Amino acid sequence: MNSELIDVEVVNKSSEAEGIVSFELAPTTGGLLPAFTPGAHIDLVLPNGLIRQYSLYEHSATPTSYKIAVLREPESRGGSEFVHENLQVGSTLQISAPRNHFELVAAKKYLLLAGGIGVTPIMCMAGKLARENADFTLHYCCRSRERMAFEQRLSTSDFAANVHLHIDEEITQPAFDAKAVFAEVSADTHLFVCGPKGFMDFVINAAIAAGWDDSNIHFEYFSGVEMTPDDADSFQIKLASCGKLLTVKDDQTVLQVLQDNGVDVPVSCEQGVCGTCVTKIIDGEPEHRDLFLTQAERDSNSVFTPCCSRAKSALLVLDL
Repeated sequence: MNSELIDVEVVNKSSEAEGIVSFELAPTTGGLLPAFTPGAHIDLVLPNGLIRQYSLYEHSATPTSYKIAVLREPESRGGSEFVHENLQVGSTLQISAPRNHFELVAAKKYLLLAGGIGVTPIMCMAGKLARENADFTLHYCCRSRERMAFEQRLSTSDFAANVHLHIDEEITQPAFDAKAVFAEVSADTHLFVCGPKGFMDFVINAAIAAGWDDSNIHFEYFSGVEMTPDDADSFQIKLASCGKLLTVKDDQTVLQVLQDNGVDVPVSCEQGVCGTCVTKIIDGEPEHRDLFLTQAERDSNSVFTPCCSRAKSALLVLDL
């Protein structure tokens, strides 16, 4: 996680949909916050010790506050539940400066797809593209209108004509037709997609099946791959700086073993999503379980995420 933290106060809290609450965070000292680009997220350092990442949903070149929206996860690991129950107007906490692993790229045309809470970075992108008079279309998919955050905001925005809502439970709303949406394959069009893993896997696979090039597909996952003891074997890691050998058992992560042995590794999401803990590999073959590294980075076997990834080889030599 970023070492330079910012003290902020919750200046507004609003219900945006069933199970989704938005927060506006302003610096306690006033003034401007660090600038960011659409697709960026911040780390929330919660008073209960947890660190969680949330995308910024409203872009400003000179931000005096940041706006995030948080879905209360039914199987929360403690983060979203704490945010919903304990953060109120007047609450203070610390955040990181924005980081962006989901940047817009230069393109002639943009196709934006959002599923559920994945609308937050997508809406931020749409706002900037609209101000630049860019050619874009936004498809927003949700199970029910009650769970569709920012519906009114999108429907009344300056770019409302670019927005297509798809609500599973309403027959009056057109269903999302992946075949039709991805029928036009062009090197000049770039796809940006964010949402639950199942939705994103469906969208990405549909685009690839339609002939879209991998380099034109951009995405950001919110959660990593769940590891269970049934699909994990023990292995060893070696610290290149001192030669120390450590064993990672089937019910441990590399990160846990490193921390237990006093090795300081920057960490944030602990799910292989944010990239904070990416570590260099000197020798050995990792088993990548993250959702952050590019395919080229995975194929190089030169880096991995110790918070969730493991080893295919019996030994990983780490640049630590």
